Amino acid sequence: MKKLLLVLLVAALASFLLVGCFGTTPPPDDDDDDDDGVVGICPTVAITSQFAAVGGKTYIKGGEQTITVTFAVPTEPVSVYVGYGLRLTLEELLQTEVVMHPNDTKTVYTGKFEFGEEIGGCSEAYIYVETCDTCAACKYPYTVDTVKPFIGQVEICIDACSCDGCELSFTGKKTADCDSCDPTVYCGDCCSGFASWSVDIYNKYPFDDCCDVPCVEPIDSGTGECQVDFTTTCLEESSAGSGTRTVYALITLLDNVGNKTKMGTTITLNPDTCDTISLSQWPDGDCVDSPDFVVCD
Repeated sequence: MKKLLLVLLVAALASFLLVGCFGTTPPPDDDDDDDDGVVGICPTVAITSQFAAVGGKTYIKGGEQTITVTFAVPTEPVSVYVGYGLRLTLEELLQTEVVMHPNDTKTVYTGKFEFGEEIGGCSEAYIYVETCDTCAACKYPYTVDTVKPFIGQVEICIDACSCDGCELSFTGKKTADCDSCDPTVYCGDCCSGFASWSVDIYNKYPFDDCCDVPCVEPIDSGTGECQVDFTTTCLEESSAGSGTRTVYALITLLDNVGNKTKMGTTITLNPDTCDTISLSQWPDGDCVDSPDFVVCD
């Protein structure tokens, strides 16, 4: 009898240990990488020029950009597609696949894509990342900004310095408040938003042999946000003693994704009288955009 009770006790104990060790339900899915290379968590996507605005909306500059997709674990195969506007389903994006190149560990994929002006200058774009033929793709919305920042006019005034010479002041003439979303008004870059302006003054024309970057150093410069408001230091008579002096002014406008507008004018003044100036606006071309400078009354 004692032997039977001992056998029953051992059996019950073994049964308890088995249930306690293995449990009655399988462990939860950790949503991580499976053997088939499918990742349950969407990767991180970054674009070269992206700018995250207040409210969470993300903007990118038009033109060729680098797309970087980063996974937490090695993943393959990976397909990346780009679509615009109302084309939101993956089936409609089969002709816009981006050629992606993985790193050695298959965790980071990079590729280049030309974000063009598909639906106006400020259009919605969507990037899809697919990790298998039958899985739903991860979707990332962006706004593509292809519009350069705009300024209606720059007014230039001349005034005598307290010392010898004259000073020039530059004032941007806006036609609406800075929070306006009309792209034709100053500070109205209603896509990624206006970022900054700069004014550079030169002794010679800065783009004789180059366009993207001025070939000479400025003699005076200033920068700010929203409305252009800049006054030069005293400009004295030229060393030639002719009674007049010529300087070259370049104004650069920048939005938050890097779109740039360059405006230039040649200014001739008399540092002795400081009463009048004359302007010779630079022609449109590769070096500058449409200039619009006026002399104040």
